[in-house]
Amino acid sequence: MAAKILVVEDEAPIVELLRYNLNSEGYDVVHAADGEEAELLLAEQTFDLAILDWMIPKISGIELCRRLRNRSETEALPIILLTARGEEADRVRGLTTGADDYVTKPFSVQELMARIKALLRRTSPERLSDTLVSGEITMDRGAHRVTRSAREVRLGPTEYRMLEVFLESPRRVLSRSQLLDRVWGQSAEVDERTVDVHIGRLRKSLIRGNESDPIRTVRGAGYVFDGRQADAA
Repeated sequence: MAAKILVVEDEAPIVELLRYNLNSEGYDVVHAADGEEAELLLAEQTFDLAILDWMIPKISGIELCRRLRNRSETEALPIILLTARGEEADRVRGLTTGADDYVTKPFSVQELMARIKALLRRTSPERLSDTLVSGEITMDRGAHRVTRSAREVRLGPTEYRMLEVFLESPRRVLSRSQLLDRVWGQSAEVDERTVDVHIGRLRKSLIRGNESDPIRTVRGAGYVFDGRQADAA
């Protein structure tokens, strides 16, 4: 599945430049024109990486970066700051606030694409792998096969996609709205209660006999998947 990247930038030519090149690399791109819109998108959807312009309206990129690092849902989100501020003090401030990388304008598109790929390879290796593993649960995406220890787990298409989303974001709280976005897409007319129904079906398929539940319900927040937790139980 393509990595999903949030671009927070208010200059239309740069937005189009980034969108074109990121799409050409196979990434799924979502755009926000200001910090407030970005916060709303981040609350509703999950992203694999965010590119934040420092000088954006309403909430600056540096402040948005600080807020994201202080929230459990986004504290591990890879962030690249994109800015015309190239002084050493600005770079230090950006990195100490929590940015993973800092790119100054004008920038080389090829260099930025290489930095994005390197950051995703380091922080989300599962995006590049055909095999996802969490504890005793393994998904072979090439063979479209799921196993728990030596047992094959049979899943419907929706449960398979839901498990894939969980395995791509292990030990991360995913809200119902985020699961709706990643499994069904923003355009789908699906009620959040449908998520609970499919979580129940996924659990039923994953658990046999005395096997423990790898999916933990977080009251008021959503769900967390951790196959290692199932091993330890």
